[in-house]
Amino acid sequence: MAIILGPNRYGKAETRVVRVTRDGGVHHVKDVNVSISLSGAMDDVHLSGDNAAVLPTDSQKNTVFAFAKKHGIAAIEEFGLLLARHFVDSQPTIHHARVEIHEFAWERIEGGHSFVRNGGETRTALVHSDGEGGSESVVSGLRDMVVLNTTDSEFHGFIQDQYTTLEPTGDRMLATAVTARWRHRGTAAAWDDSHRAARDRLLRAFAETYSLSLQQTLYAMGRRVLDECSGICEIRLSMPNKHHFLVDLEPFGMDNDNEVYFAADRPYGLIEGTVLTDDAPADPSAWN
Repeated sequence: MAIILGPNRYGKAETRVVRVTRDGGVHHVKDVNVSISLSGAMDDVHLSGDNAAVLPTDSQKNTVFAFAKKHGIAAIEEFGLLLARHFVDSQPTIHHARVEIHEFAWERIEGGHSFVRNGGETRTALVHSDGEGGSESVVSGLRDMVVLNTTDSEFHGFIQDQYTTLEPTGDRMLATAVTARWRHRGTAAAWDDSHRAARDRLLRAFAETYSLSLQQTLYAMGRRVLDECSGICEIRLSMPNKHHFLVDLEPFGMDNDNEVYFAADRPYGLIEGTVLTDDAPADPSAWN
């Protein structure tokens, strides 16, 4: 039996950088977390400890800071492509770069330099590059976008076995924390506009869909993005069901006409799915 080295990569995870751009008395803040993974002609470092092909992870971290100064940080997709192409094009032993970026939003309070952190939602981007002119992919997204409908949701007609206690309902509260990632057809786009458009379609579809199941809502949200955002060919959604249960107020002599709920954080149903166009080019590596 022969033992061989399989696929491998290495890099610097979660370099947190805050870039302030000063436009006179008005300041702008970009707060991002950057993770880099590199692969290529790396066999010797694993097999014999020879580091000649290795760009230190500390150098990768420093590159993030230097690029934040040199180029600024506009859209995170653009910043990711700049970094990924740099690592592959500048080092002959590096053949592929993976750059994942999470952006944390800040809202201006007043004046030019005061901000408040914007909730829990995070913008995301995942870039793969084999260098300028080589194979590339961009997956944009968001996570922890918490949404809620107080009505227009039902759940009934499901399988009932000897362990089923859940009662069918014709009117329930529907809440979830959306994680969505969407794959672009290319690597040239107005990234900020594209992200705003996809997010808007997700929200509008959630609000406008009369839901018979969270799965139905997931599909409607994914389909709305693909129908109205032509540069996107595939979207993957993960939507935990944030259960809200009606509180029994009868012991206190009170009715509860869908007014008072207990919000349970766990366990929760987890609904996941992919929606794509029938001409979407296959690229499973783009998501990893």
